[in-house]
Amino acid sequence: MNRRHVLIASAVWLTLAAPALAQAPQTARPKASEIPSPADTYAELFHQVQMRKLFPDGKTFVDASPKRPPAQILAAYRAHATFTDAELKRFVTANFVVPQSTPAPPPSKDRTTLKAHIAALWPVLTRPPVKAVDGDSALPLDKPFVVPGGRFREMYYWDSYFTLLGLAADGRTEAVENMVDDFGGLIDRYGHIPNGTRTYYLSRSQPPFYFAMVGLADKTDKARFKARLDLMRREHAFWMDGEKTLAPGQAYRRVVALPDGAVLNRYADDRATPRDESYREDVLTAREVADRPAGEVFRDLRSSAESGWDFSSRWLADGKSLKTIQTTSIIPIDLNALIYGLETAIAQGCADLADAPCVAEFSGRAKARRTAMDAYLWDAPRGLYLDYQWRERARLDHPSAATLYPLFVGAASADQAKAVTASTRALLLAPGGLRTTTVSTGQQWDTPNGWAPLQWVAVSGLRRYGEEALAKDIGERWLATVDREYRASGKMLEKYDVEEAKAGGGGEYPLQDGFGWTNGVTRALLELYPAP
Repeated sequence: MNRRHVLIASAVWLTLAAPALAQAPQTARPKASEIPSPADTYAELFHQVQMRKLFPDGKTFVDASPKRPPAQILAAYRAHATFTDAELKRFVTANFVVPQSTPAPPPSKDRTTLKAHIAALWPVLTRPPVKAVDGDSALPLDKPFVVPGGRFREMYYWDSYFTLLGLAADGRTEAVENMVDDFGGLIDRYGHIPNGTRTYYLSRSQPPFYFAMVGLADKTDKARFKARLDLMRREHAFWMDGEKTLAPGQAYRRVVALPDGAVLNRYADDRATPRDESYREDVLTAREVADRPAGEVFRDLRSSAESGWDFSSRWLADGKSLKTIQTTSIIPIDLNALIYGLETAIAQGCADLADAPCVAEFSGRAKARRTAMDAYLWDAPRGLYLDYQWRERARLDHPSAATLYPLFVGAASADQAKAVTASTRALLLAPGGLRTTTVSTGQQWDTPNGWAPLQWVAVSGLRRYGEEALAKDIGERWLATVDREYRASGKMLEKYDVEEAKAGGGGEYPLQDGFGWTNGVTRALLELYPAP
């Protein structure tokens, strides 16, 4: 290990207990920043467990539950001068309840219909309410919820919107209301919805689909709807924190002020340390980067996780190598489209409640955002919405399925929608569904992989603009891919290879089955395009 590597390793755990907020103006830290993650709590013990790779999956230890107070565990660890790997593993198993690999849902032996198989999976993936335990990373939740499956033992933010689509299609209205309430409780407790319901996810959120979840829920109870509308406004405030303090060319947390004074959003995790659940991987990645501070690399890796696209050529300066990651320098089209959707949903909700000042504010915000999206993110010659590198003032030539998000939320004009439709058919339509990007890098959010949420965003957005033919084409190709794999293995997978209509690959962990958002999107698509 050379001197730079030693410095990175030393700096990492020494700074874990002092997570840094993003650059620029000082404001009060969010309440979530006061809650320690496992890396904060277990300090050098955590560092050794993760760097020695005592468990094949870096998520194992961060999900472990302590058998006694954390301070006692750390004191006992510090009382020993050194541990061999075997001794350290014995220490961990003696002091923690280490989660075992979650059994995969049993493959369907009789290969019933996809609808029947998905209906049978909901109880398998449902978990009871959670109570907080000192030293445990699980966040409390008041009501039952559905998990994605596999290594994903907790409730995840953007996954859950797509899961809810299937629950709603299956008439499981109580489950829908329970999960919308759980997400509202997270906003109420922490000021935002974290990536997932673990302490180590609190420094970041994920693509903001809460407004769309509320759209699936019951609206007849006016008091409950108003409470949810208020929570949507709180979430909007989280994403826009710092907007009033920026001069053109500055960024703070998740907002960027552009040269003309317009404000758009980026992904930006509040910490500049390795991700707890992928700690070793992040430390090793930072070691490969000679020309940037490790903290910058860590924040960009974390921010990519906030995007949900971890990892993708979209975030890579050279379009190929993870060590060139630049997530916080990018204004993403999907994020800004979703915040436009949030703003329009708030304006509509306030109109329903006859709150004229709110309608005026959020209608104005949505209009300004759409104007800025057209100026910075719309590439008319290409007929695509593209991400923008705000530091270099350049639109990025990285076509991806994110181009369909403005259609999903109604931010595109009729002409823009028609152009996106043509570009999507030419660039992104694969034999087995919608491609994620047009390049193959080995990262899981690049071709040949296709993902359930992107299929739904595309189908829903295209249908919104009357582009039924391409919507149906994408939907039916995707359903055929899912059904083909189900017939072969009896499984519902996290992702699929849409070039060859088979199981997907790539990423930091093995392919997972279960699988919440695939079940949800498949079930919703079967309502639109029933099997013959």
